[in-house]
Amino acid sequence: MIVYHNPRCAKSRNACNLLAEKGVDFKTVEYLKNPLTTQDLTAILKKLEMPASALVRKTEAAYKELFKGKDLSEKEWIEAMIKYPKLMERPIVVKGKKAVVGRPTEKVLELLSPKP
Repeated sequence: MIVYHNPRCAKSRNACNLLAEKGVDFKTVEYLKNPLTTQDLTAILKKLEMPASALVRKTEAAYKELFKGKDLSEKEWIEAMIKYPKLMERPIVVKGKKAVVGRPTEKVLELLSPKP
């Protein structure tokens, strides 16, 4: 399991704490220090089963200053998040072919139990 993590984010820390409490072995990737590639983000979005625009944090200053009100393509949103990684919702937790955004934190539990 991989947690794309920002240690300054309470939700991100909560997701890591929840996984640790459940005894889950996971790896953290601090995506602000180790930026994702276009290929990485595209693969994550596929696992999340969501368009890039849905992963954008609309409260971030970069969004408000540079992107608010603009109609960007999927590729352009991905490029924007690569250039400005703070735009990405967090934490993103990936297990195999599935992923969730850990907001609320309990969403992470969806990856722990197999669905019938």
